[in-house]
Formats: sequence, structure tokens, C-alpha cells
Amino acid sequence: MNEPFPVKARDKVKTRQELLEIISRLKRAGKRIVFTNGCFDLLHPGHVRYLEAARELGDILVVALNSDDSVRRIKGEGKPFVHQSERAEMIGALCSVSFVTTFSEDTPQTLIEEILPDVLVKGGDWSRDQIVGRETVEKNGGQVIAANFEKGFSTTGIVERIRSGRKSDPVP
Repeated sequence: MNEPFPVKARDKVKTRQELLEIISRLKRAGKRIVFTNGCFDLLHPGHVRYLEAARELGDILVVALNSDDSVRRIKGEGKPFVHQSERAEMIGALCSVSFVTTFSEDTPQTLIEEILPDVLVKGGDWSRDQIVGRETVEKNGGQVIAANFEKGFSTTGIVERIRSGRKSDPVP
């Protein structure tokens, strides 16, 4: 693949179709594709560390974000706090992330079936049998990895701190 990888955060955000075309070319070029997904509502160091660890598992890291409607169905009204386009741009700004896309379903199962990543990564707070797409990836010769969970970082914790007026402690 001779085209340069995007540098600007917004340029890393791709539609599903754009992403599938790019991934097809990258696979033909022998690149190892890593996939993860989530809401990534309020970006914090736990997210950053998780995505850095995921990126180390391959050549290309694809992050699939739940759409705003999907987040509301899963987490309830009042969420997400940050609009999907803003969440996508923030995730795209991380150097560990190659591409970002959004999915509107409650799970990324269909997107995983379309991409067929070499590695599927979820946080260590998910048990292997809870990881959506695990069977699909393993059936196609890929790996499923539960990454270490960074304790002390959570969107809920950030919101509780804001509501209580507590000062943030330094990041360990």
C-alpha cells in the first residue's frame, strides 16, 4: 500500500465502506489487523494505555465506536456525554490508532465478520465468553486477547468526581 496513513485525527475517521476497502488493501499487503471496540465516552489514561497495548499486537489498529443511539440503548438515557463525531476525532488523535469507524448496532458482530481481524482485543474486565466476535475471529485463525484492565480509571469515576467537586488525583 503506497498511500500514506492519515495524520490528522478527522482523516482517520472512516465510514464502514471506506474502512472495508482500506482493510482489504492492507490485508493484501500482509498487514496484521487489530480490532477493538467500545463507547470511549470520556477519554482517560486507561483508554489511552489500553489502545497503546492493543496497537502493539499488530500493524494496524481499528477502533469501532458505538454510535450515540447504540450507547443510549446499552448504557441508558443521558449517555453518551460526548457526541460520536467528537469521540471519533478524539480517538483518532491518538498515535496508536490507525482508523476509527462508528457502528449503530448494539454489538460489533457484523463489523467483525466483515473485517475479520487478525486480533480482536477487549479490556480485561470482559471474560473470554463475553467477547463479541470471539468465535468468528478464532474460527478464521485469529487471536482474541483480553488486555490488562487499568484500575483506577473509568468514565463513571470521572463523572462522580465532577459531580462531587472533588479534585482529580495525579495519574499513576
